[in-house]
Amino acid sequence: MLIKRIATALIAALFPSLALAQAWPSKPVRIVIAFAPGGATDVAVRSIADPVSQAIGQPVVIENRPGASGSVAAEAVIRAGADGYTFLASADSLASTPHLFKLNFDPLKDLAPVVQLTLQPVVLAVHPSLGVGNLKELIEALKKAPNTSYATSGAGTQQHFTAEWFAKTVGVTLNHVPYKGGGQAITDLVGGQVKVGSLGSTPVIPHHKAGKLKILAQSNARRAPSLPDVPTYREQGVDLEMDQWLAVFAPAGTPREAVMRMNAEIVKALAMPAIRDRYATAALEPVGGSPEQLGAVLKRDYEKFGRLTKELRLRVD
Repeated sequence: MLIKRIATALIAALFPSLALAQAWPSKPVRIVIAFAPGGATDVAVRSIADPVSQAIGQPVVIENRPGASGSVAAEAVIRAGADGYTFLASADSLASTPHLFKLNFDPLKDLAPVVQLTLQPVVLAVHPSLGVGNLKELIEALKKAPNTSYATSGAGTQQHFTAEWFAKTVGVTLNHVPYKGGGQAITDLVGGQVKVGSLGSTPVIPHHKAGKLKILAQSNARRAPSLPDVPTYREQGVDLEMDQWLAVFAPAGTPREAVMRMNAEIVKALAMPAIRDRYATAALEPVGGSPEQLGAVLKRDYEKFGRLTKELRLRVD
């Protein structure tokens, strides 16, 4: 018995990756969500938490850490260390915020891609009291009321970029009101405290269907299956296209075995009919794929947002 324990200890010391592969996970795995409860990221992650937990044989603990368009959560995950037990669930803001904020981390160097969860459109929604029924009417109303406020889930998000791109294209000025997540933004939008929202589709769709809000445009190249009644920006003569994505990352240096196991189990969960149905109701399209594919998406969008920041002359005060 003593010899066996000594041998096991030697293996762990000499071959740490092999030891991890045999033992991981030996305790709960934490996924830190970069936005407040109720938004698209929250829905996407909580939907897969149970099947992933069952597959790895350990609890998957969800923690919401909103703030600074996802940067608060990213920094917390990076500081947690690369032991394979802390992961980050965030959005495309990882590719855009570095161009607007001075961050304490580099998403391309300090985070290891795990898997892309979803794609979804950015939607432009209005409160009924605004009295507009389509995008053309909204543009006319905005020209008569310069600096109308609009809500997003945070500065530097694709929602922010999309709204400012729209404003520049049609020749209007808007006043950005960033929130700490889609859930908080939708509360004020439904309540009428802010009359226009550029948001991920997930928290908006139920209110659109109930008639409490009206979605006037969606940003994808084609209409999302869950929003067949809503035309794209391009269908309405506004030349812009923007996909919003959600994904899981780990601190750079996380053992490859942990990254690949999480990737495999999440990809399996994304293929489950019940989860695909849950995503579809929120206009979330499951993606999956390899860590390398997610890394390519992050790099591509990082470069794209760098260009857009200059073209739109965006800055955060």
